[in-house]
Amino acid sequence: MAAPPARARADYDYLIKLLLIGDSGVGKSCLLLRFSDDSFTTSFITTIGIDFKIRTVELDGKRIKLQIWDTAGQERFRTITTAYYRGAMGILLVYDVTDESSFNNIRNWIRNIEQHASENVNKILVGNKADMDESKRAVPTSKGQALADEYGIKFFETSAKTNLNVEQVFFSIAKDIKQRLAETDSKAEPQTIKISKPDPAKGSTAAPEKSACCGS
Repeated sequence: MAAPPARARADYDYLIKLLLIGDSGVGKSCLLLRFSDDSFTTSFITTIGIDFKIRTVELDGKRIKLQIWDTAGQERFRTITTAYYRGAMGILLVYDVTDESSFNNIRNWIRNIEQHASENVNKILVGNKADMDESKRAVPTSKGQALADEYGIKFFETSAKTNLNVEQVFFSIAKDIKQRLAETDSKAEPQTIKISKPDPAKGSTAAPEKSACCGS
């Protein structure tokens, strides 16, 4: 008996590709596992190359399929992961609030985005391991917020362990991307209507009106 046909694209309205980047050990894989499977483990093996998970969520009555890529933070895998920047619609820049060097390296990661990602990619800054004791904290919340403000992006502190703000981070960037995609769609539609449907009431001798969407 023949296998049933694969389900068509009826199960979602938008497909959004997200990328997690940041230094090795900041908790990118833990954040992804918490968001996709609602689980946490301390026995993570360092990501080799790239891994991904899928979760479908609902936003403003639309079904959004999130394809989330988890990249390796180590230098030797950097060339593998840069290939994934181009297809990303949103990028989560992750650092560890107990590791100042991972925070300082965010600027380098942003330079990578500027070099390899598309110009209109959405970005969000994530300070992970916020559940850690304050005595172990190396990066104050205000410092993370200041860096996010400098680049004009949103900022969240998260904990994959306690599930602090994990849903909020992914939903926030997904919502911004969905809005950007919807605006792009709505800008394209009026153009098509105006070009394909000329007003039959206007006589053929009348000078053609200049379309507002094509104006200077």
